[in-house]
Amino acid sequence: MKRTGEKRLNDLNIKWKDFYKNVFALVVPMALQNLINVGVTAADVVMLGKVSEKVLSGASLAGQIQYIMVLFLFGLTSGATVLTAQYWGKGDKTAIEKILALGIRSAVIVTAIFTIAAFTIPTSLMRIFTNDPQVIAEGVKYLRIVACSYIIMGITNVYLYVMRSIERVIVATVIYLVSFLCNVVFNAIFIFGLFGFPALGIRGAAIATLIARIMELVLVCGYAKIYNKDVKFRVHYFLHQDKLLVRDFLVYSLPVVLNEVMWGLGTSANTAVLGHMGSSAVAANSVAQVARQLATVVSFGLSSATAIYLGKTIGEKKTEYAKAYAKRFLILSIIMGILGGTVILAVSPLTSAALTLSGTAKEYLRIMFFVMSYFVVGQAINTTLVVGVFRSGGDTRFGLILDMTTMWCCSILFGFLAAFVFKLSVPVVYVILMSHEIIKIPITYKRYRSYKWLNDVTR
Repeated sequence: MKRTGEKRLNDLNIKWKDFYKNVFALVVPMALQNLINVGVTAADVVMLGKVSEKVLSGASLAGQIQYIMVLFLFGLTSGATVLTAQYWGKGDKTAIEKILALGIRSAVIVTAIFTIAAFTIPTSLMRIFTNDPQVIAEGVKYLRIVACSYIIMGITNVYLYVMRSIERVIVATVIYLVSFLCNVVFNAIFIFGLFGFPALGIRGAAIATLIARIMELVLVCGYAKIYNKDVKFRVHYFLHQDKLLVRDFLVYSLPVVLNEVMWGLGTSANTAVLGHMGSSAVAANSVAQVARQLATVVSFGLSSATAIYLGKTIGEKKTEYAKAYAKRFLILSIIMGILGGTVILAVSPLTSAALTLSGTAKEYLRIMFFVMSYFVVGQAINTTLVVGVFRSGGDTRFGLILDMTTMWCCSILFGFLAAFVFKLSVPVVYVILMSHEIIKIPITYKRYRSYKWLNDVTR
């Protein structure tokens, strides 16, 4: 049966040159968006790293609160993408407008909760990640300012993700680029006190981020009002929801939200474990995470393109084509992962020399970069399959089960025991904490080969 299936895929008259052209037209702008988003974090790391290790650690750990919130948003937008990409293939713009309004409404609720928490219990939130009083104090300064941007961020994220799912990817690239440049300029001005402004340190980084988010919202509103004539935000749909679409949205979004949150909490748990092993471990991990994000911008762009391209193909009722395209996306993910790992190894010595870190932190960083070099290969494969291939066909529950077992019942559990029961060294603990992406590979591949992910979810 498998050979027959392979032959059927090979017999399809697919113009692969057009396929790659269309895919890279999606991947390149989205990779640039990911790179720009990482650049915002990298700017904070580089500039605050020049101030002090405690300030860098405080901003990094405070950023974990936003990171968890973004995972909720990513879950909501990914669930929306499952529906919008297939409805886009079907040509139903009214359904997409209803999903857009529903997504923004959900995002406002989620981000409002995080905003209230950041204002009312910032110290308690910081204590989750570290017990260093100085790091906590610096993180609270950052958190109370940057929390003002959460609701703004929720609105722009959902809108731009829905635009991406209907193949309007350039607008997000332009908006994030302007936001990034704004953030870098104001970072420099407010952190170091340029042009007569006072040197605000970590508070300056938070203010710069807030200004950049406001700029994003202004640009999104301008684009929605002036340029976007196909899919509009309608207040009526925001206030009055379509019950059938709400049900579909919940069916496909909730598993993704839970998946992203559990994955994100797992990543934050890793940070918390390292956070209780000293500020040197925190600082090194902060830099390693930025390097990982930089090395996976293309892989994450590929996974988003996969979800959009396959979702549209399934919505057009081209099942056999979807199978053939999925195989090519898997091959591309392996290539992108290897390239990402090579980049990490190449920048390792340069990064260590550029930052003001202790000798211990630099040694941790060297080992973490090596671990990340193979970690990103596994992450590229798993993300393309789980976030791209599986979700394009409405298979949103598998990823949740996968992360619950490989992360929480394996790498995090054994990493916690290694750190606090067996008192092993930071490098050993780090290797254990970063093992889950390698464990996932055979499991995700088996799911891919079953084709259980291939479903039409439109009405």
